[in-house]
Amino acid sequence: MPGHDLRTAFVTGASSGIGAALARLLARQGLTVAIAARREHDLRVLATEIEASGGRALVVPVDVSDPAAITLAVQDADRELGGLDLVIANAGVAKQRSSAKIDWNDCADMLGVNVIGATATLVAAIPAMVARGRGHLVGVSSISAFRGLPKLAVYSASKAYLSAMLEAMRVDLAPKGITVTDVRPGYVRTAMNEGADKLPMELTADAAAQEIFDAIAAGKAMHAFPFVVATAMRTMASLPIGLWDKLAAKLT
Repeated sequence: MPGHDLRTAFVTGASSGIGAALARLLARQGLTVAIAARREHDLRVLATEIEASGGRALVVPVDVSDPAAITLAVQDADRELGGLDLVIANAGVAKQRSSAKIDWNDCADMLGVNVIGATATLVAAIPAMVARGRGHLVGVSSISAFRGLPKLAVYSASKAYLSAMLEAMRVDLAPKGITVTDVRPGYVRTAMNEGADKLPMELTADAAAQEIFDAIAAGKAMHAFPFVVATAMRTMASLPIGLWDKLAAKLT
């Protein structure tokens, strides 16, 4: 990101997967990165790795699904780092299960992190960014935000919520000097979905992080990837309901 003026970042879900890969990538670009997640030991291992490579990391152990806790964590990091230039709501939970066998506990986990946690993370950062007249908010949504996917009913709904919120925030916050980016990854193989079915054109966490990083650097409003999968999902989003239902049934 040559010539960028970003100094600090806050990344949730940073103990593994896309979040950890993003933290490493941002640190290599010279940003001080506040890394947030529940697993403190994993965060400290990551911080040691970042610092051994010449970067700087602030460990923030927090349960993202607790809105009071994540709000305080964002505010504390903002003060400690002299302002947060970039806040990435990356933490997410996915549980793959047919709606015929849906479990409320799984639903609560997904909604707690994907909806409540993401919202609280971004909302907590807004007042300080508005006061400074600049900042960049990023939400890691999913290609499932384009259309509800079989076996991922609640997950798809949670990501559709996130993308709709980011779209509205982008318009509301642009006059305040705040950029908002909605990133919609395709299938990324991480510990979160290790037991899930093998999916087409899966990306590594590092590849996904690079895509997200490039979208942030370009100041994109929305970036869905990889290209082939994103294009297919955009096309499916425009299909009539009857045709979509027939096609989706073949995906199960």
